[in-house]
Amino acid sequence: MFASENRGTPTWTDLAIGGTLTILPIVLIMKEPDLGTAVTLIPVFIAVAYLAGMRMRILGLLLLCMLLAAPVAWKFVMNPYQKSRISSFIDPSQDAKGTGYQQIQARITVGSGGLTGKGFKQGTQGQLRFLPVAHNDFIFSVLAEEQGFAGVLAALGLYLFVILRALEAVSLAKDRLGSYLVLGVLASFTFQVVYNITMSAGLAPVKGLTLPLMSYGGSSMIATLAGFGLVLNVRMRRFTN
Repeated sequence: MFASENRGTPTWTDLAIGGTLTILPIVLIMKEPDLGTAVTLIPVFIAVAYLAGMRMRILGLLLLCMLLAAPVAWKFVMNPYQKSRISSFIDPSQDAKGTGYQQIQARITVGSGGLTGKGFKQGTQGQLRFLPVAHNDFIFSVLAEEQGFAGVLAALGLYLFVILRALEAVSLAKDRLGSYLVLGVLASFTFQVVYNITMSAGLAPVKGLTLPLMSYGGSSMIATLAGFGLVLNVRMRRFTN
């Protein structure tokens, strides 16, 4: 819809249609239930709409609506385990052996790595399984423990390189559709990276989001590589007539 060549700045009707097409899969994914994956679709819609010409005040209004809808979602939409994750994020010590356990152990794991880390497979928190789901949701905490602050900087540098190259592909795309496609893939990828890292550092509530290209899991890897396959395809086709 946004990719039509004869369209200018998106109207309220365009945004409403795009929002509806985004909400439908979000609701279906939440029914699984999988709130973490569902949330990744929101930055995709916002990024594509912004590139299409959505004004900043409209974006601010959408964010305000989301904030106003938060109490309603807390009351009628969110499951008890999702509420407990948020409350444990605010104060993990209130249930240190239950819902707050992951947050506390993740912080300990990240901090124990120091500057240079303990070495590959030498970390105590990850290898001795004090940290739950260390191979998937909290793989970044394991990286911080084993490779230290230096390894974290190297990993962040690689992620930044991938993001910048994808942004370059947005500007090189021959048409709007290609630009929106690349930006949608990039928005989803960047959101997962940022959220997983902040979650591992104890700066965001625990959510079942993998760290792309690092977490164990076939479906996550396949989806990520397929997305970047589309990005490379758009970049390659800038040479075609």
